[in-house]
Amino acid sequence: MLDQNGTDTSGTNRTASPGPDPSSGPVRRTLRIRRRPRPAGPITHRRWIWRRVRRCTLALVVAFSLWVGYSVYGALAAPGTDSTAARLAEWGRDHHLNWAVNWLEVQTYTPPKVGGSIPPDALARMQAAQRQQELARKAAITLHTPVRPLVSPPLPGEGDFSPLVEEHGQPVVQSATMRPDSQYTSFPVGVVWMKQSALSFSLHPGFSEPGGNWNVPDTVPSGQRLGLVATYNGGFKVSNGDSHGGFFLDGQSTGTLRDGAASEVFYKDGSLRIGVWGQDVRMTPNVVGVRQCLVPLVAHGQVTQQVYNGGTDTWGFTDQGMPFVARSGIGVDKNGDIIYVGGRVLSVQTLAVLLQRAGAVTAMMLDINLSWPSFISYDGSHDAADPTPHNLVNFVRPADRYYQPSSRDFVAVYARAHS
Repeated sequence: MLDQNGTDTSGTNRTASPGPDPSSGPVRRTLRIRRRPRPAGPITHRRWIWRRVRRCTLALVVAFSLWVGYSVYGALAAPGTDSTAARLAEWGRDHHLNWAVNWLEVQTYTPPKVGGSIPPDALARMQAAQRQQELARKAAITLHTPVRPLVSPPLPGEGDFSPLVEEHGQPVVQSATMRPDSQYTSFPVGVVWMKQSALSFSLHPGFSEPGGNWNVPDTVPSGQRLGLVATYNGGFKVSNGDSHGGFFLDGQSTGTLRDGAASEVFYKDGSLRIGVWGQDVRMTPNVVGVRQCLVPLVAHGQVTQQVYNGGTDTWGFTDQGMPFVARSGIGVDKNGDIIYVGGRVLSVQTLAVLLQRAGAVTAMMLDINLSWPSFISYDGSHDAADPTPHNLVNFVRPADRYYQPSSRDFVAVYARAHS
């Protein structure tokens, strides 16, 4: 403001605001956050739609998460001895997540060790088999002809059979231990011969594979173990078509029994035949069980051409897509006796050659990959009603696998009553 003399008098006339009192301490200033005002007026149609979309999306995400959690929990909480990794992998494949399972397997894959010595327990079995061969000759006990080894020079006792289970003084189940090839020499392979006339074979379903409801238990329960001498694994999954065949038991079936499929056929009298469905074996009134899996490995005593020419459509998908994985197979020799081969590191070709060299005139693939092959023998010398189980070789599954509920089908082998 100017006075009459043109002098600014505003500074002298304005009342000064009181400043901060130094004696009162530091000044506290309050920071006020200005909220963005909501748009005025009623909710528009577009805003209403987006609000509903967000709420529905959130509800779907929550519902899906709950369903996945419940489903995975069901897989993990299922009975049996399947590992957590095997349960999660099976759950993923059953829910169309093959791509995720395959990717994870590749990322975590550790290739089998090349070279090295065979484990001490396997070497001890070979040496014991060599001694058993000598004792058997002196006692006039017949042991199966040794299997010609795949690795040269052979180790002492490699491929020689020794008694695994004896009934009434006779070795009705015999086994041999071998190396699979000159590359993976530290992974033993087990070869088993089973005398058909002394044994009875029984097919069991698993609780999730092949699926369905059955009158036969998914385990060998207490009270049904008297005379039990062996159990071994089934084949590829039937429920999703991996086996390229069907499963039949006591008048019920899952999948379709397919002509041309390699088949285990179980009869009312406890006998077992192995052949090509529709050619060597077929449905009759005496058939109580059929387990099909892929095509033959051995036919007419020779390894089939499909062993060398077949791809994943013939032999299935392996862990990480690698050719050398845990594999198993079953065959029949010219006398009708049964041959089983299983190990941790085998190719399709090696498995077929071992079955053929062990005497199989017809043979087929059983299950593959680390979690599934098993051959277990039972020692009833201490308790005949609850025999002690023993793994054939270093399979990853525990020896009491089939004393627990099994997720996959298997075969139980019993000694026949002595006449």
